[in-house]
Amino acid sequence: MQSDLSGEPTKVHFLGICGTAMGAVAAAMKRRGYDVTGSDEKVYPPMSTFLESEGVKILSGFSAENVPEDADYIVVGNAISRGNTEVESVLDQKLRYLSLPETLKEFFLCRKRNLVVTGTHGKTTTTSIVAWLLTYGKLDPSYMIGGLPRNLNTGAKFTDSDFVVLEGDEYDTAFFDKRSKFLHYLPEAVVINNIEFDHADIYASLDEIKLTFKRLLNIVPRCGVAIINGDDENCLDVADGAPAPVATLGFGEDCDHRICNVDYQSGSSFFDLDGFRFELPMDGEFNVRNAAAAVLLARFAGLDDQVIATGLKKFSGIARRQEVRGEVGGVTVIDDFAHHPTAIQLAIASMRQRYPNRRIRAVFEPRSNSTRRSVFQGALKDALESADDVIISAIEDNSKIPESEQLNVEMLVSQINGAGTPALLGPSVDAIVENLVCTSKEGDVILVLSNGGFGGIHQQLLDGLKK
Repeated sequence: MQSDLSGEPTKVHFLGICGTAMGAVAAAMKRRGYDVTGSDEKVYPPMSTFLESEGVKILSGFSAENVPEDADYIVVGNAISRGNTEVESVLDQKLRYLSLPETLKEFFLCRKRNLVVTGTHGKTTTTSIVAWLLTYGKLDPSYMIGGLPRNLNTGAKFTDSDFVVLEGDEYDTAFFDKRSKFLHYLPEAVVINNIEFDHADIYASLDEIKLTFKRLLNIVPRCGVAIINGDDENCLDVADGAPAPVATLGFGEDCDHRICNVDYQSGSSFFDLDGFRFELPMDGEFNVRNAAAAVLLARFAGLDDQVIATGLKKFSGIARRQEVRGEVGGVTVIDDFAHHPTAIQLAIASMRQRYPNRRIRAVFEPRSNSTRRSVFQGALKDALESADDVIISAIEDNSKIPESEQLNVEMLVSQINGAGTPALLGPSVDAIVENLVCTSKEGDVILVLSNGGFGGIHQQLLDGLKK
C-alpha cells in the first residue's frame, strides 16, 4: 500500500467522485494501493459500476458523516462549491484538501514527461491523437482526455510510462483556486492550438485569457518546447519572450513547421509537414492543424515519421466530434460538441467538405456559460448563418446570468433570418424533432451542435425519421 510522508497508509476521499476525470483518478489511486472512498449526488452507471469494480466505496449523496475522520487527503471536484455539507465539514476540521489538478500533480505528474495540449479549440482532438500515436508507438503513455477516443476506449489511463498526455484546460481549478487547471500539470512540452475569448463566466476579457497562457509558458522548462499556432496573432503575442524554446506551426511562410499541399477528400485529409506526407481520416482544415500539432508532439516523444504516419492513418476519431449517429431515409444525423462560435463555423464548413451538394441543417443548443451570454450575440449569428437553415433551442434557465448579459435568442433567430438563412426558435426538443422530421428530405445532413446531452435529441430524430 502507498503511504504518505509519515509512512502510514494514505486514505483519500473524493467529493464529486462520479465525474469522468474524478472517477478515473480515484480508480488509478486505488490500483496504486491507496484507500479510496468518494461521494456524489449522481451515482449511476457506467461510472458507479466502474468504480465498484475497482473496489472504490461510493456514498450516494453528500453528508458531513461521509468524510472519513482519518482521511489524509480530500479531493474536491470542480463542480463542488461552498455550501456543500462535506466541503463545510472539511473546512471546519481543517483537513488537507486538494483540487483534482493538484492531485494529479502530487501523485502522478512529478518527474514525468508531461505533454500538455491547450487552446480554445481542438484540445480534445489533438490530445486524443497524441495519446493514440504514443500508444501505437508502444510508449504506453498515461493520458487524461476530456473526451472518448475510439482507438483507446477510455478517456483516462495511468501507466508506469515516463509519458503523460494531458488535455490542458484554461478553465479554473476549483472554488478555492481560480488558476487555470493547466498550471498544475508540470509541462515539458506544450501545444497552444489557438487563443480566443471564451469562458465569459470567469474571464472578463481576451487579455485575461492571454495572461493565463503566458503563465503556462513561464513554467515550460528549457529542455522542453512550446508548439504554437504561428498563424494566430494571439498565440504569437503570448509566446513573445517565453523562456522555453518556441516552435511555430501553421500554413504561413514564416512558420518553423509549415503545413503544405493539403488535399481534402470526403472523410480524409492529406497534408505535408516538413516534407513528409500524412493522412488523417477526418475532415477540415482545423483537424489538419490538430493533427500536425500532434505529429510534432509525437516527434518530440521520439517517434519517427513513418510510425507516426501509420498510426495517424489508423486514428478512428472521438465520440461527439463529427460523429455520425445514424442515417434514415437518406437523412444523416451528426453529433458535434461545438459550442463556441468559431468551432460552430468550422464544424459547418467541415460538413460541407464531407457532404458536398447536400443541405446542412444546423441545430444549436446555447448551453455553455459563454454562449448563453450576449457577448457572443454577433459571433453566433455569423457562425450559424453559414448553414442552409438553422434551429436554435430556447434556453431553459438563464436566471443565474444578469438580464443585461443574457443572449437574446429571439434576436439571434431574427438576425440569422435577416442574413438570408432560414432560422427558427425551437421551444422544446419535441418541437425541434417534429419540425425536422416533417421537413427533412433525402440527402439532408442534420448537424446537432451542443456541449450537453440536448435531451437525447439525436436518437429522437432517428426514431422519428424511421416512423
